[in-house]
Amino acid sequence: MNLQAATLDSEDVPTNLSANPEFQTVVASAVSRRGFLRTGTGLSAAMFLGLGGGLVGCATSGSQGGQPLIGFQAIPISTDDSIKIAPGYSAKVLAPWGTPLLDGAPKFKGDGSEDAATQAQQVGDNHDGIHFFALDGKNDEGLLVMNHEYCTVDEKTGAYVWLFGRKGGDVAKQWGRDHVHKSMNAHGVSVIHLKRNAKGAWDIVPGSVYNRRITAHSAMQMSGPAAGDALLKTRGDASGTRAQGTFNNCGNGFTPWGTYLTCEENFNNYFGTSAGEDRRNAAQKRYGLSPKGSLFQWEKHEARFDYVKEPNESHRFGWIVEIDPFNPGSIPQKRTALGRFKHENAAFALTKDGRPVIYMGDDQANDYIYKFVSNHKYVPGGDTSRLLDDGQLFVARFDAGAATGDFAGTGAWLLLDKQANPQLRADAQFANQAAVLVHARLAGDVVGATKMDRPEWVTVHPRTGEVYVTLTNNSGRKTVDDANPREKNVYGQIVRWREAGGDAAATTFEWDIFVLAGNPTVHTDRKDLRSGSANITADNTFNSPDGLAFDRDGRLWIQTDGKYSNKGDYAGQGNNQMLCADPVTKEIRRFLVGPKECEVTGITFTPDHKTMFINIQHPGEEGDSHWPDGGNSIPRSATVVITKDDGGVIGS
Repeated sequence: MNLQAATLDSEDVPTNLSANPEFQTVVASAVSRRGFLRTGTGLSAAMFLGLGGGLVGCATSGSQGGQPLIGFQAIPISTDDSIKIAPGYSAKVLAPWGTPLLDGAPKFKGDGSEDAATQAQQVGDNHDGIHFFALDGKNDEGLLVMNHEYCTVDEKTGAYVWLFGRKGGDVAKQWGRDHVHKSMNAHGVSVIHLKRNAKGAWDIVPGSVYNRRITAHSAMQMSGPAAGDALLKTRGDASGTRAQGTFNNCGNGFTPWGTYLTCEENFNNYFGTSAGEDRRNAAQKRYGLSPKGSLFQWEKHEARFDYVKEPNESHRFGWIVEIDPFNPGSIPQKRTALGRFKHENAAFALTKDGRPVIYMGDDQANDYIYKFVSNHKYVPGGDTSRLLDDGQLFVARFDAGAATGDFAGTGAWLLLDKQANPQLRADAQFANQAAVLVHARLAGDVVGATKMDRPEWVTVHPRTGEVYVTLTNNSGRKTVDDANPREKNVYGQIVRWREAGGDAAATTFEWDIFVLAGNPTVHTDRKDLRSGSANITADNTFNSPDGLAFDRDGRLWIQTDGKYSNKGDYAGQGNNQMLCADPVTKEIRRFLVGPKECEVTGITFTPDHKTMFINIQHPGEEGDSHWPDGGNSIPRSATVVITKDDGGVIGS
């Protein structure tokens, strides 16, 4: 989500006022020693992935069975209002916003006139993170679980653009309770039971007990160390253990025990006050709550979203929520041990001794990267109820210290524990560990974490365990360094690191930059790093990497949520897109381009990797799209099902 409304404290506007080091400063020091951005690709990548010296284990060698890892033909940019995809592939629309999901749900009218009760029975708006849970290991039947991040708003007025139809903005000043509740019901998560029919198309299984909507109204359980603490108690819940709803669900994760992890990101945009003045405390400012009225206006009809009336309600959002899609009656669990911040996604790994690890990014300019390490081993078939409730939370510090091979630098994981970390133990603003978790951003400030350029999705290589993260951009950056000789990082980059000893439990790591996005069609001097690193060309130029995921064979899929003006710095980059990279050779090819004014996001596969599901979010956010229905229809976010025409593995 990349909103620019004047009333919005968006991801692009830093709230981090600490004196902690900025990542670009670390990069500058590392570059001055190693010049890593202009090194060769094959050898250094092989060393990074442990191919040459057996550092980490058996990794992909850039090919599969003697064939190149990336087997499709790259495609050019597009500015059309349609999906463009590599030759030999097909893309079909599935479950757009408003699709009937629950029993008795009416069909989408096409004009946005549905009321709140109807929306609660239909697929939500602005699809984002997504995962396919196969039923009994099948490739043709399973549960597709997806996030619905927000409802598209007008960047100038803050009014909803499509939720209430073409004239939705006309009611912005006269919103009633049903308008707000419809918005709340368009957020959250959908669990959709799918089955492939005899013609190869996917159908929603009608009447399935698995079909489910989880919204901003749904019952939630607070779990872990912060549950029951005074910081989580409200007038509506004196116990501090029962929350209501989840919203602004951005990226996602999943666990090997079959649960879905949905990530609450820009929750701050839903809290404001009718008090008429800014009454935020320091923590509320650090988390970016609206000083007066909120962008989405929920506080006008739901008092719990007024931070003056309910100062602790916002503490109950900004968490990772674990959902069991196979148990429709289960209550989603907000896992407080994983920390509270603007979660982008959740990348799962295992330590060498079998304990779960969750890597996470805080999607705001100048905020941090975190990881959670469970205290308990994952045993298939065993009790998993406490695996994400009991463990240690860390925040990353990136250093320019000596590293091996072509690495740019080293880094350390800083423990966010009230008792074990002397800095936090001595700080009076943290009364206990619950306070550290509720105010994880402030704890990161205290221990000296490194400010990053909007950390988005994190993903882990399936064989080596190396971790990659998209730093989508930081257009407000004012400092200049050797790696980014520009005052505004408008293109973003992808950073990767290798944990010490190849163990996700390690407290130190080595890092480098996999790709520095840029635009060589505008910045033609290859010495100018605004043109991008060596693996960026005029044929694969892109900006603002966001969604990120490895497939089982080690292909790295990159999705973008950036500027699509096709002008100025972004000339020749077209609509947002999805690309594929080989982590060994660093080759990047464009695979798909989305329709006008959209974000390409979310990625998952059937077990055989012959079907890929992705999402197209906010097409026509500025009013210039009719995708996917065409004609004069209002645009709708939707899932796209991708298959290879010869029935092969996607990307091969």
